[in-house]
Amino acid sequence: VSADVFPALRGLYEQFGEAEAHAIKAHEAVTNHDVKAVEYYLRDEFTKLGLDQFLEFIHFGLTSQDVNNTAIPLSLKEAMNDVLLPRFTQVMNQLTLLAADWNDIPMLARTHGQPASPTRLGKELSVFVARLEGQLALLSQVPYAAKFGGATGGFNAHYVAYPATDWHAFAQGFVNDTLGLQRTFPTTQIEPYDNLAAFCDGWKRLNTILIDLCRDVWQYISLGYFKQTLKAGEVGSSAMPHKVNPIDFENAEGNLGLANALLEHFAAKLPISRLQRDLTDSTVLRNLGVPLGHLLIALGAIARGLGKLALDESALQRDLEANWAVLAEPIQTILRRENYPDPYNALKQLTRTGGAISAATIASFVEELQVPESVKAELRALTPAGYVGR
Repeated sequence: VSADVFPALRGLYEQFGEAEAHAIKAHEAVTNHDVKAVEYYLRDEFTKLGLDQFLEFIHFGLTSQDVNNTAIPLSLKEAMNDVLLPRFTQVMNQLTLLAADWNDIPMLARTHGQPASPTRLGKELSVFVARLEGQLALLSQVPYAAKFGGATGGFNAHYVAYPATDWHAFAQGFVNDTLGLQRTFPTTQIEPYDNLAAFCDGWKRLNTILIDLCRDVWQYISLGYFKQTLKAGEVGSSAMPHKVNPIDFENAEGNLGLANALLEHFAAKLPISRLQRDLTDSTVLRNLGVPLGHLLIALGAIARGLGKLALDESALQRDLEANWAVLAEPIQTILRRENYPDPYNALKQLTRTGGAISAATIASFVEELQVPESVKAELRALTPAGYVGR
């Protein structure tokens, strides 16, 4: 083949547009077979380029899945590298910056929804950053697997036509080196989708972490820790004019849930195919982009939501000041160190009364302790805002 025709051949995919798609659909209306329709379209284009002598080599010895099981992982890889990961990285960077900005902001923690040992706002956001980084590292280890081996995986037709050619070596070079994928061998007619299932499971875990983030930020907004910057003309409720709702995080949570429902089905269904192949994977794979689309919407919503957050430090401080009972833990721990008799129950009796525990309540308790003055001084220095660990 003359190299002069190569630019025109590359143009078949580089300049592919709606008109070309309609031409393929016209063939499919007759063939009722998508890959065969693509083959017939390419035959038409080869004829226009004067390449009639090569028409029978367009789909030589191949089955449809040699096309699908290379095209799909290749498109998935490009979608990840060019679209999903950049958007995901944007959210990760936002979280990382907010965690750094708020690293030293003390905050009342809540376990089971109840006041617990104070923490730092930045540290709590860092938890999500670390979780996302860990799962993203696992996801990055999943190869983009492809199948290329003929009707039932053994290159039967290729070897009967050209028995002297090492077709498996050719396939390894084409799939691994030219396409940048990882060839699976041995296979049936189709790639077994174990790695694609791992890909879906990986994104499902990442999405679940993002749902957890959305719910936590939603709760912090509800507690008044965050205000949301207002946009002129925006409406929060059709009935209640005062409303400023956390719609971005709610939108993200809904889209992530939809994505996970589909990813769960893909991971459970795709690795199962009757004998050497049934067609159930085909209709499922046509929807592979749907959960990724919902993920993109969610990432955009999270990015918008994070960008609107305005910290109200006074709200966090009020919450800490209203919960001096959280100092029961450090007080009883210091008393344990001093070998004070049964300090846990002493603090339990003080704090589990159902009444308010104030700074004065704690101060009175400390003054009545039979401990050295140096220990009392240590206990007097404790405050909810200062008891945040490291």
